[in-house]
Amino acid sequence: MEFKQARTRTYSLISALLVSTAMVVPATSGALAANVQTEIAQATYSFDISVSSLAEGIAEIGAASGWRIAYTIDLPSIDGARAIRGDMTVPAAIDTLLRGTGLSYRETGENSLILIDPATEAGQSGAAAIDPIRVEANSTQSDLPPAYAGGQIATGGRLGMLGNTDIMDAPVSITSYTSEKIADQQAQTIADVLKHDPSVRSPNSSGGMLDTYQIRGFNMNTGNSGEVSFNGVYGVAPTYRAQTGYAERIEVLKGPAALLGGMAPNSGVGGVINIVPKRAGDEDLNRVSTDYGLGEQVGGNVDFGRRFGDENQVGVRFNGGYHNGDTYLDHQEREASLGALALDYRGDDFRATLDLIDQRENLNAPFREFLVDGAVTSMPNAPDGNRNVANEWEWSEVTDQSALLGAEYDLTEKMTLFGSFGAGKTQVERLFGYPEIQNSAGDTTDTVSYAKFQTKRWTADAGVHGEFETGFVGHKATFQVSRYSDEFSRGLRNGDDTLNSNIYSPVANPMDAVAVPAGRPKLSETDLSGIAIADTLSMWDDFMQVTVGARHQRIETDNFNASTGAITSSYDDSVVTPMVGVVVKPNNSLSVYANYLEGLSRGSIAPNTATNAGEAMAPYVAKQIETGVKLDYGNFGATAAIFQITKPSGQLVNNVYNSDAEQRNRGIELGVFGEVVPNVRLLGGVMFLDAELTKTNSATTKGNQAVGAPEMSINLTAEWDTPFAQGLTLSGTVNHVSEQYVNTTNTLDIPDSTTLDLGLRYKTIFAETPVTFRATIQNVTDEDYWAGVNEFSMVSVGAPRTALLSVTADF
Repeated sequence: MEFKQARTRTYSLISALLVSTAMVVPATSGALAANVQTEIAQATYSFDISVSSLAEGIAEIGAASGWRIAYTIDLPSIDGARAIRGDMTVPAAIDTLLRGTGLSYRETGENSLILIDPATEAGQSGAAAIDPIRVEANSTQSDLPPAYAGGQIATGGRLGMLGNTDIMDAPVSITSYTSEKIADQQAQTIADVLKHDPSVRSPNSSGGMLDTYQIRGFNMNTGNSGEVSFNGVYGVAPTYRAQTGYAERIEVLKGPAALLGGMAPNSGVGGVINIVPKRAGDEDLNRVSTDYGLGEQVGGNVDFGRRFGDENQVGVRFNGGYHNGDTYLDHQEREASLGALALDYRGDDFRATLDLIDQRENLNAPFREFLVDGAVTSMPNAPDGNRNVANEWEWSEVTDQSALLGAEYDLTEKMTLFGSFGAGKTQVERLFGYPEIQNSAGDTTDTVSYAKFQTKRWTADAGVHGEFETGFVGHKATFQVSRYSDEFSRGLRNGDDTLNSNIYSPVANPMDAVAVPAGRPKLSETDLSGIAIADTLSMWDDFMQVTVGARHQRIETDNFNASTGAITSSYDDSVVTPMVGVVVKPNNSLSVYANYLEGLSRGSIAPNTATNAGEAMAPYVAKQIETGVKLDYGNFGATAAIFQITKPSGQLVNNVYNSDAEQRNRGIELGVFGEVVPNVRLLGGVMFLDAELTKTNSATTKGNQAVGAPEMSINLTAEWDTPFAQGLTLSGTVNHVSEQYVNTTNTLDIPDSTTLDLGLRYKTIFAETPVTFRATIQNVTDEDYWAGVNEFSMVSVGAPRTALLSVTADF
């Protein structure tokens, strides 16, 4: 305990230093910059506009900002009302107004611009098309797809090696949540953001040390090699839990994606979660926030951005955060810190980025999901969400450190070389157990262990992207080579005491004095290498787009004896995973798509109990077929998708181990986003899922529903900008999940649950400083419920009624 407390004090000092430094640097840099910089010409304005024509929108934007906006071209009509709301630059407001019209603009002087038709200018004799200058709001990257109306999601996202793609052009289902959505939700972790996505579930307890996910009913991030990607690559994002402080976007690509991003380190196939890091915008940023809640935790964050150079070539963005205090769980304390530095250089032909992340989280009495004894015949009712069976003397400490260097070089206007190299290290030290429910009365037993983990990761990729034409067909082709490696080490000592407790009336057990592990021997090494090629063919002015490609993926794994270091088993195999995607766009408002995708998992090795012990199975290939429709009416959009994913796995049949087990998930997804009417926004949808065990070695499980896969998930958030108080927005979120089975025999389940979250935010200006107040109450009715079941049949308890308050100021 003394050793643990010393480490905690050290982390506290480091965390405090990170935040104090971050708060001093912006102030100092801002003071120096004030002496050498002229007044910023492109200021941010507060818009609250709803118009039914482009001409009306131009007039309203000009009146609100004082900018001179000219046009000499015929303006097309637009369908319905178009809303422009929020704090943004004039060019960003014009971007929103012109979306879907094919028009663009050029800046013609200070605080003035002219609308243009790029197609007309490109077709004029002797004239060259001039790319318009795009200037985003001060906290937005100019190279990202812009935000959709309402600001909650983006108009596009990253499709792995294919790069950023507009939603309407993507042959897959993808959602990209913006930093504005993250801030307004007051989300502290990636799991907090994604709990409002009906296709994504996080079946773990937020009071524990890790976040896991289910996408379209398949689990991911359940091992010791993180499966959340960072800027399109694995191995850089924190392994067990990712904070949101450095995230500009959180992207979710639904469905297997072995071609687009390579095989996931833990063999997840349901989809990909990608963090897009923050970069310095074209305007200076000094943002400070403080918050209180989720129990009695107090903390704050700083966000500082600058660009330097004659043409703003060099960018610096720093995000720091620190939180400490009691959580909503009984006798639990949490301390978390974050320091993230993002550097970038953007020249005419060469661009480079460097991201550095240091993230730490310490918990006293970390809450764990419950195992369920096989003898339990009926699940007990969920306990009060405040109850915590973990003892005060149990603890965990997690440190994540990582770096990623990326670069691009334009060989020609149509051909670009790209590459990246990154590494990460996660260290865990913890003393806790895995409580097991013994009966319907909620009695539990547990034994603790002292463990020291370490996961090291390396990642590298390189490739070339080119655009060309063959006849009437346009091509966007990409070739990529990639490699991911990780090494997992662990030292473990098990305790001797049996700890008895109860989920309704937790017992304070005496401390089990478990010795610190003497070392941390290496247990496994994994190398994933791949070669991929893909091409998007566009025809008839993008009426039809076809994406085809394939990746050759090699999987190499060695497992080691913890005592001797000798190799106990090895795996080395490879497979080619293809992709085909088709998009047809009859008009700018409608996109119809279909795809065939594959995901990849390493094959199992036959256990010692099998007659073919030691035999390695070929890699398991998950296969998806999907078709869907996307609608975009400028301010409001909707999606509908039908999919089927089959995933094989290994099992024993007549004492022979083979790979003929299978789970088949069929589903329908319906989603809405944007402003349905002026001042009212919707985001969310519903997923209907049939997750069936189609091939098993037992008649008692074949045809049953998969563990932890609900038949229906509903998540819907509504926001209303009130007319009676300018700057005040009210919000509400409904989350509903149907029952979930705890075992494959479908004899135990947790019932359905429905929760309601309410929130408000108020934007105003104090002493020329924009300030935003936010308040959120989660689970307003204080429901007691089981939140989810993971792939190991462990159940988690839902959080009780909790509140979170925050204040953010831009200086």
